[in-house]
Amino acid sequence: GKYSGYRSGDLIGKFGAEKVYENHLRGKRGGRQVEVNADGLVVRILKTVEAEPGHNVYLTIDEVLQRRCEVLLDGVVGAAVAIEPDSGPILALASSPSFDQNSFVGGITHQKWDSLISNPFRPMSNRAIQGEYAPGSTYKIITALAGLEEGVIDTKTTFFCPGHYRFGNRVYRCWKKGGHGSVEILKAVEESCDVFFYQVGQRLGVDRLAFYARAAGLGSPTGIFLDQEARGLIPTAAWKKRRTGVPWQEGETLSIAIGQGFNLATPLQMAVLAAAVANGGKRYRPMILKSIQLEDGQILQKSEPKLAGKIPVSQSTLDLVKLGLWRVVNGESGTARGSRLDDIDISGKTGTSQVISRKEDDPLPEEDIPIHLRAHAWFVAYAPSEKPTIAVAVVVEHGEHGSGAAAPIAREMIKTYLRKKPVSTQLATQND
Repeated sequence: GKYSGYRSGDLIGKFGAEKVYENHLRGKRGGRQVEVNADGLVVRILKTVEAEPGHNVYLTIDEVLQRRCEVLLDGVVGAAVAIEPDSGPILALASSPSFDQNSFVGGITHQKWDSLISNPFRPMSNRAIQGEYAPGSTYKIITALAGLEEGVIDTKTTFFCPGHYRFGNRVYRCWKKGGHGSVEILKAVEESCDVFFYQVGQRLGVDRLAFYARAAGLGSPTGIFLDQEARGLIPTAAWKKRRTGVPWQEGETLSIAIGQGFNLATPLQMAVLAAAVANGGKRYRPMILKSIQLEDGQILQKSEPKLAGKIPVSQSTLDLVKLGLWRVVNGESGTARGSRLDDIDISGKTGTSQVISRKEDDPLPEEDIPIHLRAHAWFVAYAPSEKPTIAVAVVVEHGEHGSGAAAPIAREMIKTYLRKKPVSTQLATQND
């Protein structure tokens, strides 16, 4: 059965990589076959079986970065993922609040177990792979790629944003009350103009958006070798009809285009998307296992990069969106300009994901909105912009704004990872 070869009191990996690779980590018990007399005394030893040490399991995780992530997430509810864009190894995967897996060693006390399962922040769920959130404006990466590739907009297309957009008998707001004025694609990405993306979404329709979102890996598990990965959700017209019996409403496409509505994504999926944009469109299956080795160093198993798909867009479409993402951090009006670094160019996209639709004309100022109704904050990014070696996704539950809550964490992750490789002594010691 599942636990053959175990005895009561053995230590078993119950979570994450320890659970997945338990049979490698465990090793084999030693023992002796003996002959005993009637009183149970050993007369002679017939056979001795040496104990075998377990195999050494090496993960792709960068230890310094992983620890830094855990510190950065301390005190917030959320998750952070970092991936190397070129072939998909996971550099860090953190979920907060966390719990000490060692409390399970030798049996956990009732109080401890009760406090873990009754904790409203669910410390035992791994938000990086199980947390499903509306991606908010980070989804505009998809809308931009789809709009350009399908030819519904080009670099010259401009829409006027007065701060809202009237469609049917409803008014859809832009996050910027006074509006963005005249907007083309680069400004739309840099300043995250909702009105621009509403109109791109409207021209595309839900099913064309879904085609690109799914090709970029959203709406299905990434295939990382960890338990209980969530799949997220990318709606289509047929899906809604099946699920609710009600046809798709065109107005719903506007919400989808800015990452709201039925859309759901995990932090891992968004990191995979950021990595694919970073590396020129290749979507790798994220790897967490580097290798499994015998005690003497002999390699038993080694992970090979696995291509899971490609973002189906031309180089020029990708380059244009990447320029927009560079401007988000480095442009004069970029939504994440507060997170730029002196010595490393970061490209990224902020996002705010509404938890429930608050009343359209909610009179409450933001700081008076109860915490559990505040929006989640997102930031996806990669760096250095030119030849990226790290891609990240960060979500902070109820953090309100990607620029304020999530981007600073991503920036610190990038700094930690890239500055270990000495940039230049003078820059590395600079305070920022």
